[in-house]
Amino acid sequence: MRYRAEIDGLRAVAVLPVILFHAGFGLFSGGFVGVDIFFVISGYLITTIIVAEIHEGSFSIVDFYERRARRILPALFFVLFCSLPFAWFWLVPADLKSLSQSLVAVCLFSSNILFWQTSGYFDASAELKPLLHTWSLAVEEQFYVFFPLALMLAWRFCPRRMLPLLVLATAVSLGIAQWGSVTRPEAAFYLLPTRGWELLIGAFAALVLLNERAWQPSRLMAEAGSAAGLAMLLYGIFIFDKTVPFPSLYTLVPTAGTALIILFATPATAVGRLLARPLLVSIGLISFSAYLWHQPLFALARHRSLDEPGRALFAALVVASIVLAYFSWQYVEKPFRDRRRFGRAQIFLYAAAGSALFLAIGVAGHVTHGFEAARTTPAHRTVLKTATASPLRDQCHTGGAGYRKPADACEFNSGQLRVAVFGDSHAVELAYAMGQALQPRGVKVKQFTFSGCSPAFGRQPAGPDTHCAQWTAEAADYIGRNPALAHVVVTYRIHSALFGSHERSYPGWPDTIGAAERERRWAAYVGVIRYFVEHGKQVRLVLQAPELPKQVDALILRATDPMAPIDGVSRAWWDRRSAWVKARLGDLPAGVTVIDPAATFCTAQSCLAAKDGVARYFDDDHMSVGGARMIADETLQTMKF
Repeated sequence: MRYRAEIDGLRAVAVLPVILFHAGFGLFSGGFVGVDIFFVISGYLITTIIVAEIHEGSFSIVDFYERRARRILPALFFVLFCSLPFAWFWLVPADLKSLSQSLVAVCLFSSNILFWQTSGYFDASAELKPLLHTWSLAVEEQFYVFFPLALMLAWRFCPRRMLPLLVLATAVSLGIAQWGSVTRPEAAFYLLPTRGWELLIGAFAALVLLNERAWQPSRLMAEAGSAAGLAMLLYGIFIFDKTVPFPSLYTLVPTAGTALIILFATPATAVGRLLARPLLVSIGLISFSAYLWHQPLFALARHRSLDEPGRALFAALVVASIVLAYFSWQYVEKPFRDRRRFGRAQIFLYAAAGSALFLAIGVAGHVTHGFEAARTTPAHRTVLKTATASPLRDQCHTGGAGYRKPADACEFNSGQLRVAVFGDSHAVELAYAMGQALQPRGVKVKQFTFSGCSPAFGRQPAGPDTHCAQWTAEAADYIGRNPALAHVVVTYRIHSALFGSHERSYPGWPDTIGAAERERRWAAYVGVIRYFVEHGKQVRLVLQAPELPKQVDALILRATDPMAPIDGVSRAWWDRRSAWVKARLGDLPAGVTVIDPAATFCTAQSCLAAKDGVARYFDDDHMSVGGARMIADETLQTMKF
């Protein structure tokens, strides 16, 4: 296979935006498309090698997987080995358990499935997962379980139909991706059926280029095609952002752009010469190691810092990713690719031994809940046990296209139905706690909660928020028409809905929503409360509980005496965070009783994460059952049955 320096330069164009995007540099808002570029490059290179060897009669499945092992495993295992000591000292048991599960998934090349089940790629919590980036390796390896065999069969039985079959498979996978981006966005992002078409685009480019007689573009066509491809890549990197559905038809911009560069860029074209510059080629050569290093560095730094690390630190970590990448490329990747130094038997032996080691560590970390007993004191464990969510959260909380209908919403207690708790995920524990508190009185509570649902009453938003708006209308109508539900408790994570999540900005103040959308959401918030009042309900509005600067378990484990009060955010920060809402409470209809958790959770100096051995949260913003019980008791003092 002829070496193409421009392909290594293209790797640099892929890896640098990914790293800078994960570092939080806003200029690279679409830097995540670097993964899509890698998929196309991988499909092109692998198909070129396989088809050439099939044509020569020298292709071997064993040889193929030996090359994959040499390419992937040494650098991967080296990064895992170096990351684990820092994870041991810096991660709390829950996060170390999560990392342990990731280790198992990485060794089984199924981390894309794990992360699909546990987090969204663009969630703030995903930034704390040191091995999140291995989802793309899993997609590739799953693809290469089937693709070589399919290619061999197609070459043997229908070689003339190979291109049409490839186009058909690509179209089907792309169609599934487009459908999934609307109906199942998390699954579509992570899973092979919705990503395979990107590798197949690279395979298509390989088959076109292998037919040298038919593929002879003119100089003008080569210049135009490669320039168009580069323009498409730059558009995706700098114009796209996390609101663009991915993968979907939008993903054709970076993937088709990559294919155009592969097809048209040569040393004779301007784009080919640009990509073949020594600096880009050098970065491209170490791009795999750079990709492996950056996410553990960034995630562990976020775990280590109480606040979101600053730009200067992330810039230093970007440089560190490149430096470490050169080291692991020079002293790990290159030696293991040399067949004279490491034979096939050694490679497979080391692969098996490394996989067994990390599997054992991963299983042990999972079984021991992140080695909790070895890394915590009895006092810490006592407080950690109180940082619990509702035991019925998974059963009773709804969301997505297939949401639970309001009539089927969970009910707590036997007796007369009198109370509805309505809102987003912040209402879940409050509903459960109110059920506990009202059980002795024989009063039934019904929970109406929808995940990630910003106030949407009276709105018709597009995309995934459509389901939130539909549920809101149905739930509000059900409550309004039900005369038994005399009391309605409303609560949302309203500050996040109006200004954005605090996770990426603390101790700053986020404003990622925009004034116009903020007013629309506030109108929906007030509107649903007014709707309940107009239908004769006694409404209690529970304002958002103060957020924490970090996950509550991290704050607990940092405390020398976990039984003493444990500080969260400063009272001054929370007062500023909630000032806009406080100033607009006059918009509420008359008769609404407002309960402010800050009055209970905060002192004059700080808002507490835990006190008297009881955690008031189970993460960095949701109240625990214990914290919610405090607010439930306060709310019930305003009710008469």
